[in-house]
Amino acid sequence: MERLNKMQKDPSHKYRPFQHAPVLVDRQWPGRVLTRAPRWCSVDLRDGNQALAVPMNVSQKLELFQTLVKIGFKEIEIGFPSASNTEFAFNRLLIEKGHVPEDVWLQVLVQAREDLIERTVQSLVGARRVIIHLYNSTSPAQRRVVFQKSKDEIKTMAIRGAQWIRQRLQQLPGTEVLLQYSPESFSMTEVEFAREISEAVMDVWEPSPQRKMILNLPDTVEVAMPNIYADQIEWICRHIRNRDSLVISLHTHNDRSTGVAATELGLLAGADRVEGTLFGNGERTGNLDIVTVALNLYMHGINPGLDFSNLGSIVDVYERCTGMSVPPRQPYAGELVFTAFSGSHQDAIKKGLAEWASQKRDYWDVPYLTLDPADIGREYREVIRVNSQSGKGGVAYLLESEFGIELPKDLQREFGPIANDEVDRLGREVSAAELKEMFWREYVDRNQPWRLEHFETASRNGIVTCHARILHHGSPREFSGTGNGPLAALVHGLGALGIPKFEISNYSEHALSSSESASAIAYIQVKVANGASRWGAGVDTNIELASVKAVLSALNRL
Repeated sequence: MERLNKMQKDPSHKYRPFQHAPVLVDRQWPGRVLTRAPRWCSVDLRDGNQALAVPMNVSQKLELFQTLVKIGFKEIEIGFPSASNTEFAFNRLLIEKGHVPEDVWLQVLVQAREDLIERTVQSLVGARRVIIHLYNSTSPAQRRVVFQKSKDEIKTMAIRGAQWIRQRLQQLPGTEVLLQYSPESFSMTEVEFAREISEAVMDVWEPSPQRKMILNLPDTVEVAMPNIYADQIEWICRHIRNRDSLVISLHTHNDRSTGVAATELGLLAGADRVEGTLFGNGERTGNLDIVTVALNLYMHGINPGLDFSNLGSIVDVYERCTGMSVPPRQPYAGELVFTAFSGSHQDAIKKGLAEWASQKRDYWDVPYLTLDPADIGREYREVIRVNSQSGKGGVAYLLESEFGIELPKDLQREFGPIANDEVDRLGREVSAAELKEMFWREYVDRNQPWRLEHFETASRNGIVTCHARILHHGSPREFSGTGNGPLAALVHGLGALGIPKFEISNYSEHALSSSESASAIAYIQVKVANGASRWGAGVDTNIELASVKAVLSALNRL
């Protein structure tokens, strides 16, 4: 069936560039640098909740609220209490059951309608600190399509809403109240009109430097590049009356996938406060991801004032309460964001972590890792994982970090392709235990055609003599040899059996654990006359026997 709709070959006939960018020829924000964290407000329980196919129930909202408090949020938008009985009941539960710490502000959202404002104020009776957030839409499309009203009529709606709220503040005795106004769809609104309507609300609420109001300037729908939003924020900050009586707040969405960029540029442009959600949960393409902005500050040495030390547990609560999932590539929080499968990445990370562990640097500077995963509760074992794209560095890292198997560099080069071929055959990611099994099968358990049965040495006047019995294809062979050490004696004795002449070109060994019955592992590379060489490995509680087994392993692999 032929499609009736398709992408336009010339989209300029249907779409046009953003029309309301402010004129700001001497913008200051590009030359600024962020040096401190903003005020944060979580809107997970309202903006995030209304984005769910199945909204959270009261117990789920309570668990998420308590998690937000533990993270360190001091301003939390808990809902739209006039929207439903569930929303209203949740407000009352928090207030009446004492779930709200003294330093936490409860924020509620309400449209500029008198009946909704009345219900909202009723939901707040008895609270210690609240933010009443009034909004109405101001963009040309909203004015034309939704309200069919002029600019003056839209402004009148905002003024009346502000008046209705002010009139009802007496219903909240003993409650400290902050007032907040949002010209919704600010990012699509002419900045001159956004300023005009905001100042009209300010005339009603009369903020002062001692008693500020919050002016929230939402990027409700991303329709332009983030630098345009920054220009809009700076224009308002520079042109609005009584700027020192305002807390300029940002609330960005992610329609163009630039919500984080718009927020960071908006902060450079003069904003003081940020609204957003954990992991960007919100309608359409989502809200700002506060976790990302906060940790972006953190990795530049700025304390964000929010604690994500155990980010994994926060993900668990979020997924349990919302029914949503955090994508594996979600910045900072995703399962795979600190994970390298690529061989070159693994090698660089392995070397960077080794340098950091040796404390050769004062500041974190590990390739491919912008911050230390351990700071947010991630383990280094998650950082490097092996699949068919991986290389020797990743294989070596997992064997060392999980089992203490420290492969010499030349052995890494030999075993890496062997492991890679096996992983490629399996067609999936493999675990450290599977890699160890591959190594044992290829090296430690390689006992054909030669297998050790018995080996003992004696030393006299600096000369070591060995007596040994080995099996060759199951048949016993005994021999003796002499040399300046056990391995030299072994090489001499094996020559007497008719084995082609070889030399030991590399040797390394270490303990596999620190207990009294610990095994040692020896790695030995042998080279024959034609230049061919192979590594072998042997494990035993006796390092001498481990070395002998390693020699036989290498010969068997030849």
